[in-house]
Amino acid sequence: MKLLDLPLVSSLLLAALPLLVACAASGRPPNPRPVAAAAGAGAAPAPARDPHSFARPEEVAVDHLKLTLRVDFASRTLSGRASLRLAPHAASRLHLDTRDLDVRAVTLDDGRAAATFRLGDPVRFLGRDLEVEITPQTQWVNVDYATRPESAALQWLTPEQAGGGKPFLYSQSEAILARTWIPCQDTPGVRMTYEATIAAPPDLLAVMSAENPTAKRADGVYRFAMPQPIPSYLLALAVGDLQFHPFAGNSGVYAQPAVIERAAWELADTPRMIAAAERLYGPYRWGRYDLLILPASYPFGGMENPRLTFATPTILAGDRSLVALVAHELAHSWSGNLVTNATWNDFWLNEGFTVYFERRIVEALYGRPFEEMEAALGRESLESTLADLGPDSPDTRLHLDMAGRDPDDAVNDVAYEKGALFLRAIDEAVGRQRFDAFLRGWFDAHAFRSMDTAGFVAYLNEHLLAGDPQLAAKVDAAAWIDRPGLPASAPAIVSAAFAKVDGQVAALAAGTAPAELATQGWSAQEWLHFLGKLPRPMPASRMAALDDAFHLTASGNDEILAVWLERAIESRHEPAYPTLERFLLQVGRRKLVKPLYAELAKTPAGTEMALRIYGQARPGYHALTQQAIDRLLDWRG
Repeated sequence: MKLLDLPLVSSLLLAALPLLVACAASGRPPNPRPVAAAAGAGAAPAPARDPHSFARPEEVAVDHLKLTLRVDFASRTLSGRASLRLAPHAASRLHLDTRDLDVRAVTLDDGRAAATFRLGDPVRFLGRDLEVEITPQTQWVNVDYATRPESAALQWLTPEQAGGGKPFLYSQSEAILARTWIPCQDTPGVRMTYEATIAAPPDLLAVMSAENPTAKRADGVYRFAMPQPIPSYLLALAVGDLQFHPFAGNSGVYAQPAVIERAAWELADTPRMIAAAERLYGPYRWGRYDLLILPASYPFGGMENPRLTFATPTILAGDRSLVALVAHELAHSWSGNLVTNATWNDFWLNEGFTVYFERRIVEALYGRPFEEMEAALGRESLESTLADLGPDSPDTRLHLDMAGRDPDDAVNDVAYEKGALFLRAIDEAVGRQRFDAFLRGWFDAHAFRSMDTAGFVAYLNEHLLAGDPQLAAKVDAAAWIDRPGLPASAPAIVSAAFAKVDGQVAALAAGTAPAELATQGWSAQEWLHFLGKLPRPMPASRMAALDDAFHLTASGNDEILAVWLERAIESRHEPAYPTLERFLLQVGRRKLVKPLYAELAKTPAGTEMALRIYGQARPGYHALTQQAIDRLLDWRG
């Protein structure tokens, strides 16, 4: 998933208290241990329990889910049954994660035997433990339930909010929001297959992270199957007025009618990306790889739901300049979906691997200079984050301690960019051919399994570093994984293209008129680097000259536009304010809108403007974006 936009939560002690109580009651250790120094060359220790789940999979684990749900736009609810098949066990109780679910009944096996169950006390952001009495002979647990309109995973859009003539529903389960629409063992350490029957309005198409239809059914009833085992955060559903455009081979794109042709053109390189990924790290193991372009309220760049990536419409720039996002979500089909972080403390195993893999795909298709620009932008973002967090912040380590915090609030681009730099450092230390063989071996050896950081370190020691203490010292996994900040040996990222851009920034600072700068043929990445290097703030007259020369306020690339609008707020470039307001009202991608609200909030006049706009925009934002902006603006509503 392309996050890279979440703030660090500073209220750790207050947030930790209810979880520590819950951990004590369940016997779960709340704090992970350092892993890099402790792990030897042998087998990895057993994974730590997930501090973000009530489930006890070591006692009994769910291995298959059968969903039967009805979609009701009028009440904004899903209702029906979740039947959970249990792996062989000797347990007397099953613990499930729920949050804001109305549990109506629980039965066992064939559904005729009522089960004794209880819902535990609510724990902030974790929800409630659904404890069901079972016997060692119990094979199925059936939960009849309904979601609530405020389910944090689900966004119900009116036709106007969806940007079309019909309503739209989509889910966002990562990190721990699957429990807000399905009772489940909501931990990435548990994998299950699933099937579903979804009853939707007959004029809408339902799709899931599963084998999907490509056309609407007259009765509105759709059946799905996901034969490969997945963790709960990859459960996904969307219902809307969708059309499908196939690409060559095993891929295509779904979108609303007004968007489908643009999406088909923009994403036409998807089959080439799949082929490049397979050449690097082995076969794609999920059957099809399709994409779904969601309405503009979608809070993230993309979500790697297996078989069906959910994606923001902001990638439709009209010039295919932002398709690295597709490479990222595709790469998750190996790093994340195939081999999954066992807990959210190990998030870097998903995202650091995926950023590294994404850039290898980009390099294979578009060349090393393009990859260097992407990597340089990532390094700039990482250094900004490290400066904001501070050199000694524990949240700048790869292996985190997130007990007591909501994973959706505590993730930043350290997992992405520091993780990718660590793999780049290993690549440079051992050589690409050897590292590629190692990485493919990692994916093959742990396919359809959940792994923690200790498991990776053990595999690294055994299969790449064993018998070579000098190489182990050069890689220095502990420095990356368990220590804050960046090691001094972190790879430098050099982009020749960006060096030329820096020359134009210097020329501008020396007085060259914007219209005289050598910007012909610049890529979106070069423009993003240029805007990031501008003096802050700029004189209003210089901002006006830049806008006159390059029409930045009219940019059709939302990534460029968002950065330009942030500069406009800093520099009081008021001619851009009408575009700023339209952007905040129309776009819900958190990475793009949060910095704009943050910059507005630095002045009294800007805060007043931010609150006025947010009051109008908030109903159209997903709950995850609302959560971030509510805190930022101290929203009282």
